[in-house]
Amino acid sequence: MAREVRDGAVSSLPEARADTTADPREPSSYPRRVLLAVTGLSPQVITETLYALSVKQTPVFIPTEVHLITTAEGAERARLALLSADPGWFARLCRDYSLPHITFDENCIHVLRDGQDEPLADIRTEDDNQRAADFITETVRSLTSDRRCALHVSIAGGRKTMGYYLGYALSLYGREQDRLSHVLVSEPFESSWEFFYPTPHSRVITTRDNKLADTAHASVTLADIPFVSLRHGLPEALLAGEASFNGTVEAARAAVGPAELVLDFSTRRIRAGVRAFRLPRAELALLALFAHRTIAGDEPIAAPPKGVPDRQWAALYLAELHEISDELDDLDSTERALRNGMDGDYFSMHLSKLRKTLRRELGPAAGPYLIDDGGTRPRRYRLALPPEAIRFGEIEDRLAGIQTRVR
Repeated sequence: MAREVRDGAVSSLPEARADTTADPREPSSYPRRVLLAVTGLSPQVITETLYALSVKQTPVFIPTEVHLITTAEGAERARLALLSADPGWFARLCRDYSLPHITFDENCIHVLRDGQDEPLADIRTEDDNQRAADFITETVRSLTSDRRCALHVSIAGGRKTMGYYLGYALSLYGREQDRLSHVLVSEPFESSWEFFYPTPHSRVITTRDNKLADTAHASVTLADIPFVSLRHGLPEALLAGEASFNGTVEAARAAVGPAELVLDFSTRRIRAGVRAFRLPRAELALLALFAHRTIAGDEPIAAPPKGVPDRQWAALYLAELHEISDELDDLDSTERALRNGMDGDYFSMHLSKLRKTLRRELGPAAGPYLIDDGGTRPRRYRLALPPEAIRFGEIEDRLAGIQTRVR
């Protein structure tokens, strides 16, 4: 499912196929084009950026929709200055430069909320900061999940922390067709409440130093900000589901950090790098079997043969399974299935499930934690981590914020 931000929340939309005519090097070729910005007390950022994109830039990038993330007061200022009948600066800009219809209404203004789900007046506490980071991250993740969409992000407005989170979120989730920018306004128009964009006709305003200036002579420049995309290092679970800022950052770190595996039998979780998640009991037992062999310095082992039950393999696997299980677990069906031994089909089925879960949760960072078959025949399997990188025991509580569930 592709998802779209509406009314400060995220609602699901049917996922559309990627437009084969769209060129990632030309964001304007995408059928859905979104301008996303953060603002505080200066809604002019929206019209200044829209002018730079739609009028001055070559080739032009005319958004099909505009989304704004702001505080309660910032939302009120945006409604009054941009969306009102008078002065209505957004509609004025579109008329002055004959722009096509662009969706931007009150539903496109997304107000940050506090722990009581009340509109946030300002970002003042650590909790406010975290909620803003999570909302911004999830908004960017949602918009970039639509393959028909090219996203242009402006960090020109709002508190510095809001701009940082928005830029960082794009670095985490951005694609080739997405862009990041800051808008620059010439003197003496910068920071003037009466200036919203360079007009095609003469309009005299009073600047912040109480002088007169003609907005037709103003200059607005879009400063393109290059960013390094970490999207391909994120696990599938974070690309497809709701994303927190801390969890996404930790997943990105895991893709480039040192490999370390912790297996916690009491909670049936593992920690791979900095990411912790549950494993089904059967797959956890298989991973534990190979982890114990690596710690012991054992040689790679051949899989049980296809169609020929192997009693030694069954004994090794059941020993791990009993270690993980408690007295309430019913292992009768597993023991019956393996009473004559484990064959290659049983081994391959659970190895495939283990690999699938690790790849979903870890993305490209899964490599060091996958059971390796040696790459040549005859296949001999091992967990290729260094023994010192593997530990059995409790997973630290500090990682609780980035755990996910096996689905």
